[in-house]
Amino acid sequence: MKKKVVIGLSGGVDSSVAAWVLLEQGYEVIGLFMKNWHDTTGLLQSDCHWEDDLMFASMVAKKLEIPFHEVDLSGPYRTRVVDYMFDEYEKGRTPNPDVLCNREIKFDSFAEEARKLGGDFVATGHYCRKEEIKAGDKTIYRLLAGTDDNKDQSYFLCQVSQEQLSTALFPIGNLAKPEVRRIADKLRLPTALRKDSQGICFVGKVHLPTFLQQKLKAKNGSIIEIVNKLIFPEIKEGLPDHDMPEELLSTITEPFKYEPSSGEEIGLHNGAHFFTIGQRKGMNIGGHKEALFVIGIDVEKNIVYVGEGQEHPGLNRKGLFIRKDETHWIRTDLAMSPGDSRDYLVRIRYRQPLQKARLYCTQNGIYIIFEIPQRGIAPGQFAAWYDGDEVIGSGVIEGRRD
Repeated sequence: MKKKVVIGLSGGVDSSVAAWVLLEQGYEVIGLFMKNWHDTTGLLQSDCHWEDDLMFASMVAKKLEIPFHEVDLSGPYRTRVVDYMFDEYEKGRTPNPDVLCNREIKFDSFAEEARKLGGDFVATGHYCRKEEIKAGDKTIYRLLAGTDDNKDQSYFLCQVSQEQLSTALFPIGNLAKPEVRRIADKLRLPTALRKDSQGICFVGKVHLPTFLQQKLKAKNGSIIEIVNKLIFPEIKEGLPDHDMPEELLSTITEPFKYEPSSGEEIGLHNGAHFFTIGQRKGMNIGGHKEALFVIGIDVEKNIVYVGEGQEHPGLNRKGLFIRKDETHWIRTDLAMSPGDSRDYLVRIRYRQPLQKARLYCTQNGIYIIFEIPQRGIAPGQFAAWYDGDEVIGSGVIEGRRD
């Protein structure tokens, strides 16, 4: 008897080809479209909305001759993804809604709907891979990077669990994007030439301040430029010893604290919570030889701190901290215990090249110290750590610990 797979048909080329691959592998395939967002506030006009996605998904299902269903998950999506995003920005943090969407919707709410349709597995068009290994009588699931380095999406799944991976399939994880396009063209799938979606998962490409103003009020505040670079401590390359005391680890990973007296006011903004560390657009301030970058945010005082040029020392940090309750292990069998230190490869954003780092586990959480100082580390981002091409765990980066 064939195993039944419910695939999330999004109306894009990746999920379309993934459905075909599953059919070729002998599965019974059902297409399921998720409707997760109705509001168009802040959407850029050039983007297609969910109605277009639904139409393309339906056409693909018809072309492949598979059953097709749709489900409205806008309730849990707003509560568990969008409201979380609003709350994080209000605190001056930088969330990643795509990571949350995979953990909370695609492999949770959507998976529940898939089970209602009798699905044994849930499949998506992600560019990542899954492997199984045995440890005695226990099966351990490994989340691996996609073979196409330009499209690897394993970072977006860094918060999934062993239970979620157990029923997940990633049919195109071993394919390159050009090959996926060729397959779609050869099969004459309706999505063969359709552009990839951009922006927030299921919402689309947005003008972020406009989108956030659904919940967060605009309020004028000062933009202060930090000109004196001597106030920043020197950050050296290299990894510290394995037995570093926590007090020193805390000092190394603590974000630099700015005061209004640290610089000079050069303009006004409409809300510190609309900005993120490393941002260079949206300040509308001229008179500088190089671009201005956000190096600090104080939402309580409503101040945005900026520095001129990509080499400004305020952009770089040696490490970061993840609280114990924000630490997640995909490989629970490899979870670190207090006192452990271990070397991994780490990234803090999608498509960032993996960086050499040393992880230190304490009673309070995990400290990550990079071999080379990293640019634009922002609280609220997810840091994911890899062993080679396998995602081992991840966590939410903490801000100042005052």
